[in-house]
Amino acid sequence: MEYLNIFIKSAFIDNMVFTFFFGMCSYLAVSKTVKTAVGLGSAVIFVLVVTTPINYLLETLVLQEGALSWLGDEYATMDLSFLSFIMFIAVIASIVQLVEMLVEKFSPALYGALGIFLPLIAVNCAILGAALFMQQKQFANIGQATVYGLGSGFGWFIAIVLIAAIREKIKYSHIPGPMRGVGMAFLLTGLMGLAFLGFLGFEL
Repeated sequence: MEYLNIFIKSAFIDNMVFTFFFGMCSYLAVSKTVKTAVGLGSAVIFVLVVTTPINYLLETLVLQEGALSWLGDEYATMDLSFLSFIMFIAVIASIVQLVEMLVEKFSPALYGALGIFLPLIAVNCAILGAALFMQQKQFANIGQATVYGLGSGFGWFIAIVLIAAIREKIKYSHIPGPMRGVGMAFLLTGLMGLAFLGFLGFEL
């Protein structure tokens, strides 16, 4: 039940897009079709599921104060938390490179459709945001951190697929000139963010 609560909260209540507006650049740019939105959303889920537990282990076993006590008493007071930011980014960049190679090998069409936004997952603030929030929430074990990563990725996936589906439907609608494209996407995102506020207070 605890894991389910973490998943629901990270996916719906603390949604990376609709609550914190993280990852908006790729969210807006790649959400023109459902196909590319599903591809990028799946890649984000994979990256978060892999990087969040790795960063959790890095934080608890190496970076935080006293984490290196397993090396000996002389390391018990060492605090490497100032390296958290750069270490988290290094882990994320490595996994994103792996995802990019896998997508290019097994789905060249999707790789071409995603273009520059696939390697840009490495600087997607939703990915780094999940790592920093994981650090802030101080989860009790790696299982909770992994579920948090999965829920955050699933929430971002839902957001980009929903907006892509709506943008496909309204492509041929009569929309005033100034509101076409990104303008309408921003408006829809705001309305969807208000809708997701309905999940506040929801807990099993």
